[in-house]
Parts: sequence; structure tokens; C-alpha cells
Amino acid sequence: MAASPRPWRAKVSNQHSLLQRIVRAAEIDTVIDTRLVVNSLMAPLRIAHENNVIGTMNILAACTGPDSPVRKFIFKSSTHYYGSEQDDPAFFTEDMRRPHPPHSALERDILEAEQTVGEFAERNQGVTVTVMRCANVLGPDVNTAFTRMFRLPLVPMVLGFDPRLQFVHEDDVVHALEHAAFHVTPGVYNVAADGVLALSEIIGLLGKRPLPALPPWGTGLVAGPLRRLGLRIPDEVVNQLRFGRGVDSRLLKATGFRYGYTTRETVLKLGEHLRLAPVMRGVEQTYTYEREVEEFLRWSPYVRREHPGERGGVAADREPLGI
Repeated sequence: MAASPRPWRAKVSNQHSLLQRIVRAAEIDTVIDTRLVVNSLMAPLRIAHENNVIGTMNILAACTGPDSPVRKFIFKSSTHYYGSEQDDPAFFTEDMRRPHPPHSALERDILEAEQTVGEFAERNQGVTVTVMRCANVLGPDVNTAFTRMFRLPLVPMVLGFDPRLQFVHEDDVVHALEHAAFHVTPGVYNVAADGVLALSEIIGLLGKRPLPALPPWGTGLVAGPLRRLGLRIPDEVVNQLRFGRGVDSRLLKATGFRYGYTTRETVLKLGEHLRLAPVMRGVEQTYTYEREVEEFLRWSPYVRREHPGERGGVAADREPLGI
């Protein structure tokens, strides 16, 4: 979330009542929602569904109402929205609908979450709503099915397939969200680096070797050998290892955004990180509790307090915001 005049961030639950109190008390005008789980291995299906669908509904509800200060809502989504099939177009544009029903629970969640955001945009014409569909993200601070595969000395491939893959560097994702926050960019935008690479090319750039040992058909047949290699593959990625996926990112660039990395450069940067990882192990920094954010929400004079008879704010000056 971001509030005028200076941005700040905080980790809170997605409980509707709490979010609504924070939004109104701090007079937040821009909300950037990056909670969407796009890797089904990161959470059980039930938890992922609650986060992706119910959590999105709660955040949107907290931003709704005649007294809401929110004027911009940015939703970080995924190109898993399009799926991956043999007869897909070479590049998906933002106005294309998914040509096939979703194969996995996560893909269904993404479709449902985006539908909820679209309905919010229709009901709240005064709010600029932006959906950012991000391609597969690579970088030193993300943990995805592809980064796990690329750490292996032998990278598994599906027999008879060499899919075209497209990535985006994690820094470019952050900058794309920042661009949307500081520019009027309503609508849906693909966020993906220029260029696509065959999986075999990627393996070569990383200095690894291919292991074309996975059976070409059947989700269970593909997943089984990977588990024996110590790697689980999420359902939403299985078809990508066969057919790949490409998206057109020209619409976002037409708003003035510029990527820092191409797909090839993104892969090369990951390769540098993987080579340095053994040396850097043990010095990584994790998220730390930011007490100043809580103090701001509780006591700052810039946080609006409820006046007598006013609804939606904090109960009284002597009652701090509960977070």
C-alpha cells in the first residue's frame, strides 16, 4: 500500500475490517496488491484459494465506499491467466481471453481473482484499476519452479519438446508496479521481457546440461521423475515444459515504461547469481519487523482520527489503531 505524501509498507492480515480501518485512517490513495500466490507449491490449495480469491475480495471491499480515499488500485497477476496449450498463439495480447479451460486450481484462482478485480473497476469508476500480468519471474530473491530447476546440474526436459519460454527480471517487476503507481495506467498489461528463448538455449546460457528424460504426456508421469530428482513441479507449469508461452508486452512500453533486462539478460543475471550463491550463502537478509510503520499507524498526527459522529475511522484519539 502507498499513502500520500510518502510511501510506506506494512505486513498485515487480509481481514476486511482491519484493512478498511487502515485504508481510511491513513487516507491511503494507492493500493498495490502483490499477494497473489502464483506457485501452487508455496501453499496448500485451500490456503492459496483463500488468499487469492477471498483475500482479493476482502481487500477490494476495504477500498470500496463513498468515504474511501483510494483512487488507484494495482493488482499483480500472472500470465498463468492465459494457460499453455499446443494451439496457443505465438504471443498473447492483453485483449485475448484464455482459449482453454484452466487445468489447475491455481489457474482457476487467477481467473476468479481477475474477474473480481474487473467487477470492482466497473463499480468504482472513480478508481484507476491496473492489472499487471507478470511472466515467469527470475532473480536472486524469488523461489519458483524454474529457479529450482535451473539450480540443478542437469535440467530436466520433456522428451520431444523444447518450449519457448519468456521471463521477467524481479527488478523489472518492481519497477513496473512503481510505474503504474505514479502514472495513470488503467487496464490490463503484460509484464514480460523482450524476446523468448528455447529451454535448450536457456540451459546452455546457464552452463548446465539438459536431461530429456521426462515422458511427454500425463501430468502424473511428468511429475513422478522430477520428484525422484528432488524437485516438485507445480501443475500450472507442466504444460509450459511442453508448449511454452509468449506474451506481447508492447502495451506497457507504450505508456513510457522501459525494461532493464531482456529475457536473455534475465537468464544471464540468474546464471551469475547461481555461480556466486555458494560464496554468498549465509549472508542473505530476510524481512525484518518494521516498528516505525506500526508506530506511524498508531500515533502519527498524520493519521486521521474519527470526529464525533463520523464513521469508518479510529474510535477516538486515545484509542490507537489495532494492528
